[in-house]
Amino acid sequence: MRNYDVLILGAGAAGMMAAIEAGKRGRRVLVLDHAKAPGEKIRISGGGRCNFTNINTKPDRFISGNPKFPLSALSRYTPHKFIELVRAYGIAFHEKTLGQLFCDGSSAQIVNLLTSEMGKAGAELELGTTIEAVEKTADGFRVTTSAGELTAASLVVATGGKSIPKMGATAFGYKLAEQFGLAVTETRPALVPLTFEPRMLEKLAPLSGIAVDSTVAANGKTFREAMLFTHRGLSGPSILQVSSYWREGDPIIVDLLPDVDVAGGLRQARQNTPKSALQTVLAEVLPKRVAQMIAEEIALPGMIGDFSDKKIAAATEGLTRWTLKPTGSEGYRTAEVTLGGVDTRGLNSTTMEARAVPGLYFIGEVVDVTGWLGGYNFQWAWASGWAAGQVA
Repeated sequence: MRNYDVLILGAGAAGMMAAIEAGKRGRRVLVLDHAKAPGEKIRISGGGRCNFTNINTKPDRFISGNPKFPLSALSRYTPHKFIELVRAYGIAFHEKTLGQLFCDGSSAQIVNLLTSEMGKAGAELELGTTIEAVEKTADGFRVTTSAGELTAASLVVATGGKSIPKMGATAFGYKLAEQFGLAVTETRPALVPLTFEPRMLEKLAPLSGIAVDSTVAANGKTFREAMLFTHRGLSGPSILQVSSYWREGDPIIVDLLPDVDVAGGLRQARQNTPKSALQTVLAEVLPKRVAQMIAEEIALPGMIGDFSDKKIAAATEGLTRWTLKPTGSEGYRTAEVTLGGVDTRGLNSTTMEARAVPGLYFIGEVVDVTGWLGGYNFQWAWASGWAAGQVA
């Protein structure tokens, strides 16, 4: 039986960061993962370039049953601290938009950074290992694995959520929390494309591949970014963002022309090109196929010159408050993260330790803290892993 000071379950962003920090303190650390390589979600993130943080990180960019819970970790391990580490490794990066930082090259550079730092800190990494059982002992924890039994004074759970099961994502972390008496909030796919009933899908699918700058709102939250038409429904940054706030049965409201004085433009067209159809007028400011689809949705036939002010108001409403009711989402298969998780009421926000189980820590996506799209979830991983690593 091998004995360590700290066992970390999960070789993702949070787990490796915790290992680095614990190792720096002279702790004997072992990171276990069932995958064949560490940081698999890091590798595929950002289109293979890893959106590793966001310089605009603020508490209001995170969803949690307790919005104040992430404050401590995020304020102590800021984006600039991870940026310093990236610079120390000579990794070139750029700001893409809205504070999102991406590698100029491959996301593998971030994985290599983390494994190198783990090596410097003396932390061990064991891959292709399945966890069979976890139990509390008088001195800490005993973990039975496919490679034998291990013991440790501290156990850090960094197993992630349910998103992207083809990469090995499971509900293991939630089950482990419940085993030790911690509550788990409702979990659901987040940052995920939305799907629609067949009639609406017939209209959306032919536009697959077209993106439009839009404002999308649901349940009081509004996001302004690109919206992408797909053969399954709607995606793109604005839809992914709002999906974290949308619930089944609720509508989403789309403004297809957020920077345009739509009513003024339609009145101008009524005067300048009175013989044009609405579709023709809209094709001046929207992709042609989108203009055709939304004109059919608005369903105001005739020439623009014959439109009354009432009809212009109706057309404006259809363009700036296009209301759709999704039937669901694409689910965990394509969701970037999992909303919900280990209830923060059972955790210490400074250390990430379970209040009722000394030596047990939960970090990263497995916790009920979910960031917006754009590097926020990685920053939560770095910060929560760092916080646990200071004490585990």
